[in-house]
Amino acid sequence: MSRSAHPAGPRHADVLPEGGHYVAPPTDLNVLDPRVWPQTATRTSTGSVSVGGLDVKDLAEEFGTPLYVLDEADFRARCRAWRDAFGDDADVFYAGKAFLSRAVVRWLTEEGLNLDVCSGGELSIALAAGMPPERIALHGNNKSSAEIEQAVGAGVGRIVLDSFQEIARVAHIADRLGRRQPVQIRVTVGVEAHTHEFIATAHEDQKFGLALAGDTSSRSSGDRGHPEAPGGPAAEAVRRVLKLDSLELVGIHSHIGSQIFDTSGFEVAAHRVVGLLTDIRDEHGVELPEIDLGGGLGIAYTPEDDPSEPHEIAVSLRKIVERECRGAGLSVPRLSVEPGRAVIGPSACTVYETGTVKELPGLRTYVSVDGGMSDNVRTALYDAEYTVSLVSRSSEASPMLSRVVGKHCESGDIVVRDAFLPDDLAPGDLLAVPATGAYCRSMASNYNHALRPPVVAVRDGEARVIVRRETEEDLLRLDVG
Repeated sequence: MSRSAHPAGPRHADVLPEGGHYVAPPTDLNVLDPRVWPQTATRTSTGSVSVGGLDVKDLAEEFGTPLYVLDEADFRARCRAWRDAFGDDADVFYAGKAFLSRAVVRWLTEEGLNLDVCSGGELSIALAAGMPPERIALHGNNKSSAEIEQAVGAGVGRIVLDSFQEIARVAHIADRLGRRQPVQIRVTVGVEAHTHEFIATAHEDQKFGLALAGDTSSRSSGDRGHPEAPGGPAAEAVRRVLKLDSLELVGIHSHIGSQIFDTSGFEVAAHRVVGLLTDIRDEHGVELPEIDLGGGLGIAYTPEDDPSEPHEIAVSLRKIVERECRGAGLSVPRLSVEPGRAVIGPSACTVYETGTVKELPGLRTYVSVDGGMSDNVRTALYDAEYTVSLVSRSSEASPMLSRVVGKHCESGDIVVRDAFLPDDLAPGDLLAVPATGAYCRSMASNYNHALRPPVVAVRDGEARVIVRRETEEDLLRLDVG
């Protein structure tokens, strides 16, 4: 939606009351902007929307609503785009936390991507679906001994170490299992990405990683009383890992945040990581073979968002790493990246049925749907912005400023904070929110004992359930009291 500076009427309001910005309604409410919709999404001759060659009305009738519709062809195409952009001399790890299922793991394996997991559950899904363990990385700031043993025993390609305690824990388990476990050290580089506080992960005051800056005075209680070593916690972590025969230090890992649209933050991060690599060479005579710059690349949630293409990101990151390493006299290490949202986010949309339409004269119209924060908590949690369209038919009616809300007993249960929908919208109409492939089903909950929606993969006119809808029997089965 484009911003303008003119007043608005009470019904077809083009003003956002919160914040004082004036927003012009779109000229055609039936247009599906390709920047936010799956690649195969299109209007049919009858005015409804199809994805993967299937009408959303037919999908809703067969599978019910709310419903996550995942465009398999779109997802696979994005996997290939990332793989081709970085080539064979780099590694692309799909961040499984965005959304993971056995079908998705099989697609990743077939399309040549690796997989980043951050829990025992995600690791179990990956192994059950046949992802080769050497193509899996295990993350997490507080991995349990059971999760570490599961990973080491399976032979995962790397474990990303996040604390001094974890160094000892992984080393002990690897030694007991007779393995030499490849590891990376996650560092915080003091770069605060332009993102929400809760998803910015490289400034020092947060739970992830070991700081490059400062000293080791904040070590765990088991380390107190030991003399300070030069450098920060990250340098001390390197020293400890290199002394342990059961660990193989293969690289340094950094992640600066999420929903990032430019690579300037990565440039600063790479400069500081290369500084650590230089110190490691000078102190230990070792040049580490890998550098992982993490993920966090943004997608278009609204037409105003302008993310870079994978090949543009690849060229930029390669130039940054090569320039920094050559400037420091280092060999250029193998580069890794971890897109999750950027792969699956645009590949899915969520289909809802409209329940009530409530006009607040002079303000906006509240449109209630049969889902909400239990299937998409991002608006409530991060103030995330989405767009929404009427998808069961086309409409030539005038645009009305709307707020799409859920059915939960919570005033913050908002799906789309501000959107224009046709003013002939009625109960029973289907709405769809695009760009919901990432962090919607994976963060879904049973709040108010809601049933989590199914994920239906569509491709070439065929649909199949890859994650089934929960039932009341599922809820009762867990309630053993």
